Amino acid sequence: MAVAEQMTEDLGLGAMTFAREIDERAPNQVYVEVAPEDIVGAAEHVVQRLGGRYVVTVGTDDRERRGDFCASHIFSLEDRHVFLTLQARVEPYEPAVESITGLVPGASWAERELQDMLGITVHGLDDSRRLVLPDDWPTDVHPLRRDVPYNIRPEPVEGLAPPRREPPPGASVMAIGPYFPVLEEPAYFRLFVDGEKIVGCDYRGFYNHRGVEKLGDSALTYTQVPFIAERICGICGFIHSTCYCEAVETAIGVPAPPRAKYIRSIMLELERVHSHLLWFGIAAHILGFDTALMQSWRMREPVMWLCERISGNRKTYGMNQVGGVRRDISAELAQEILQVLDTVEREWLELYRAAQGDGTLLMRLADVGPITPEDAKAICVVGPTARGSGLPLDARIDHPYAAYAELPVNVITFDNCDSLGRTLVRLEEVFDSIKQIRTALRNLPEGAVMVEIEEIPPGREGICTVEAPRGEAIHYVLTGPNNQLAQWRVRAPTYPNLQVVPRMLQDQNIADVPIAVGSLDPCFSCTERMEVVDRRSGHARLYSREEILELSGPRLGLREPPEWVHEHNDRDHVH
Repeated sequence: MAVAEQMTEDLGLGAMTFAREIDERAPNQVYVEVAPEDIVGAAEHVVQRLGGRYVVTVGTDDRERRGDFCASHIFSLEDRHVFLTLQARVEPYEPAVESITGLVPGASWAERELQDMLGITVHGLDDSRRLVLPDDWPTDVHPLRRDVPYNIRPEPVEGLAPPRREPPPGASVMAIGPYFPVLEEPAYFRLFVDGEKIVGCDYRGFYNHRGVEKLGDSALTYTQVPFIAERICGICGFIHSTCYCEAVETAIGVPAPPRAKYIRSIMLELERVHSHLLWFGIAAHILGFDTALMQSWRMREPVMWLCERISGNRKTYGMNQVGGVRRDISAELAQEILQVLDTVEREWLELYRAAQGDGTLLMRLADVGPITPEDAKAICVVGPTARGSGLPLDARIDHPYAAYAELPVNVITFDNCDSLGRTLVRLEEVFDSIKQIRTALRNLPEGAVMVEIEEIPPGREGICTVEAPRGEAIHYVLTGPNNQLAQWRVRAPTYPNLQVVPRMLQDQNIADVPIAVGSLDPCFSCTERMEVVDRRSGHARLYSREEILELSGPRLGLREPPEWVHEHNDRDHVH
């Protein structure tokens, strides 16, 4: 559908003389196609003249449908609540596009991922080393191409390790990771130090890349994807399933019922509360303030039990489906939620006041891990990381989803521009989340919680962003035939936030690195294996990779689970 002339005028797109085509393919989602050689000029127009904020880059293997590849840069126009996507279609044999990192440094990782996963060469990158693929991965195998199977296991190739950055003259290298006591997940920081002072930093991650996007757009139907989306993050599961579902709902033009949207907001804010309580406990532990750790995690437990009362699970709720939610909230349960939140709010206020009056705690956070507003904008950081540097970015306001267009969201910012500012944002957001839940329960509409959707038409595009506890998560979908996705792109909030680490550690002390990195609330990966505990006998066992695949069901493991799974389903608990 051609974009309306009024929107073209409102967005100032008429001046984009290099635009080949302008479409509004979903409400408030505009796609502008340009030639590959014009992508930098188009991005400059969007950033400098329209005030667009870079969000993520999506690579699409469109050879089956249109005979080419597509590189798409997604920008957010917050003041208009619009996503504007620049698309450059590139030829299929030696696909290439120019880099926009000279204009938007925060696009570096996503453009490197284009090279890794799609094989689209990006000319002019400031850092062209591998990002996602392991060092011994074959150079001619690009996993997100449609002709590469999701379960491919190529033979490793020796001698492909990318070059490491050299430390400045006179500096030594101090390695943190890939395994480190403060980090629950693997990440590798090479700190360049001069005595106790950090004079540079290099980062290597993606040790636990699990191929979630590939699995979602090749092996699963659109109704199965929410359950794997919920496992993208060990804390923010409902965020990702909501983001995926609303992206598909936007693409096909079928919104969830109002009651389902309110229930989504309630669950999202409960997730924000227990995530912030979890984070503050970990941050306090990093600083040696274990009393705050114990108190914060004690307060979190009733919230986790609330989630189980609502959904049947403490964490992976299994509630979201395209078209709505699978669980309702009764009037009785709503009262129970309010009672628990009253207690959490009262106890959190006591801890909040105690933290504000603790001089040692404040000294360990103030001026540690500084991120200037200029760096925050250049690297495109999100969430408390951005709001702790004074940037009022919040997807609930910028691109309302679920029921947030009808809820009074308060965007909390601090201009400390350091670990203290990021901490204060989270401490105060707990109170605001409790207010959001109360308002949503009070105004919960009557009616259905699900719209039945039998089939999704192919060739539809949709974008959704959800404000996770760590910041803005975004999902892009392109629907395909047979009720499957042709493309699924996920960008978690830690993805842009980690890119600011070298700047925030520059000239800092080595001893401050754990809390500086911890202040981002980084999520590097999620659970790698399962453990099953028989509640009657107390015995536990670990499953091998082959057994997990076998238990995964016909769609993935190709065989039905053994009979004992059904027989003991009432007494086995999976961690």
